[in-house]
Amino acid sequence: MLPAVLAGTASGAAAAPAPPSPAVSPSAPTVGINIDGSTVPPSSSLTILLALTLLSVAPALLLLCTCFTKVFVVLGITRNALGLTTVPPNQVLAGLALFLTLFIMGPTLSEMNDQGVQPYIKGVKSQSVAFKDGVEPLREFMLKQTRPDEIALMTRVSDAERPATPEDVPLTTLIPAFILSELRAAFIIGFVIFIPFLIIDMVVSASLMSLGMMMLPPVTVALPFKLLLFVLVNGWGLVITALAGSY
Repeated sequence: MLPAVLAGTASGAAAAPAPPSPAVSPSAPTVGINIDGSTVPPSSSLTILLALTLLSVAPALLLLCTCFTKVFVVLGITRNALGLTTVPPNQVLAGLALFLTLFIMGPTLSEMNDQGVQPYIKGVKSQSVAFKDGVEPLREFMLKQTRPDEIALMTRVSDAERPATPEDVPLTTLIPAFILSELRAAFIIGFVIFIPFLIIDMVVSASLMSLGMMMLPPVTVALPFKLLLFVLVNGWGLVITALAGSY
């Protein structure tokens, strides 16, 4: 009986727990915030959010930063010069102006996609770098089409310092100056388009006055001749060629 107790006591001593290790003081908590410095590809949710934001401002960008305004104004002036008020309708003119804009702006949009959008989606560039590189082709396009007088006008109106180089012109000054230059060019093209049709109106009006047909509206008689002249010279082709050639 005694040997069994001593054996149980020895096995219990062998199974005694080890003393606890000394406590380690916890390290101080740290908080890290990384703003616009990561080149990790954006998540699908962020990509969708950016796409929706771009679609919401797309009409303003289309009107103010592309050749859409100039093309649409010239097409509208051409319709008025013909004496037609609703033919072609505004929807047709807007659609034609939109596709002409895509045709003219195609190289610029491709450069913006290659330099800004795709590197940001792939995580190669951060958001600020991608925006700066992506907007550069559009800036070059607008600077090429903007008159220095318009830039000087907007700089003087905003009471800002005179930029040393064209690259120093901020977008808030460049965009309205670009629109003013586009409207000026559109009105010049419209003036040239109006001249032949104005001559036809004057000839028809003088002919009716000499024949004593003062009750017959000259516009009604001149309209077929203007349409015939416009078709014979391929008017729409000449207008589109002039618009595309101006860029």
